[in-house]
Amino acid sequence: MPAEWERHAATWLAWPHNASDWPGKFPPIPWVYGEIVRHLAPGETVRILVNSASHQAQAGRMLKKVGVDLARVDFLRFPTNRGWTRDSGPIFVRTGGAKSLLAIARFHFNAWAKYKDWKKDDKVPERAAKRFKLPLINAKMVLEGGSIDVNGRGSLLTTEECLLDAKVQVRNPGFARQDIEAVLRDTLGISNTIWLGKGIAGDDTHGHIDDICRFVSAGTVVLCREDNPKDINYKPLAENRERLQGRGIQVIDLPMPRPLYFDGVRLPASYANFYIANAAVLVPTFNDPNDRTALGILGECFSDRLVVGIHAVDLVWGLGTVHCMTQQEPALTS
Repeated sequence: MPAEWERHAATWLAWPHNASDWPGKFPPIPWVYGEIVRHLAPGETVRILVNSASHQAQAGRMLKKVGVDLARVDFLRFPTNRGWTRDSGPIFVRTGGAKSLLAIARFHFNAWAKYKDWKKDDKVPERAAKRFKLPLINAKMVLEGGSIDVNGRGSLLTTEECLLDAKVQVRNPGFARQDIEAVLRDTLGISNTIWLGKGIAGDDTHGHIDDICRFVSAGTVVLCREDNPKDINYKPLAENRERLQGRGIQVIDLPMPRPLYFDGVRLPASYANFYIANAAVLVPTFNDPNDRTALGILGECFSDRLVVGIHAVDLVWGLGTVHCMTQQEPALTS
């Protein structure tokens, strides 16, 4: 599985339609998606999943209004339950051999072992393989893209909370650590699985890695750091830092925004949920003093492309932000 910073052929996302993901706050969400597409399209094709002709027309009208060149957009009539393409969309890999080919690692999706509406989402990888005539590698395991992060050189980050918890949101009953590592090796080419502990408060996925720690180069990660000892995230993030010690990985601190609430609910606001596209790195921002600090840190990590803040105070009410809604399709040659 290539690293996210390697050259993309396209970015996949699903145009939003499920208002229950943003109860009482859905109207601004498509405009946030439009802003994200506006920054993606100059550097790569954007493949947008839509449910119907009317859904496509609605998306097209909004994208035109925000200045997107629709020649850079490929609408795909793939029905979805929700719009979190990182978790339910196709996970692309390059096959080995004399000539590298693209394939899809066919993991299954069950709505984070929490919600009942997931059957349309689970079919997206198969629809993608059929549409683009790509082979499927059957992983025979439930896995969301947001639960892993790779460096393109055989190393993968994940959390025990998400993949190994035997009581809460259990994805693969009976799977032990070695079983999961074997699947990751056979489907994604992973030789080094790095297990962190827990994720952040408010994350309804139960511990996704893309809210806490991300590779920014083959040997470097950014890791979220909470400086307030009284905050619920302080201890688990500190423990994750301890786990990375002695692993030969450079760790760069990434601050956390101040706790963000809506309707009494703690939201999983995190700068680690950025997305690395060809033309830009898109970073969620939260009207927070640390927005500028986080953008500066990531700007130093990715000096070869623009680092752009995406206002995510409304988006995160859906309990995910920029990385959660996007999925990269690697180019065959970097």
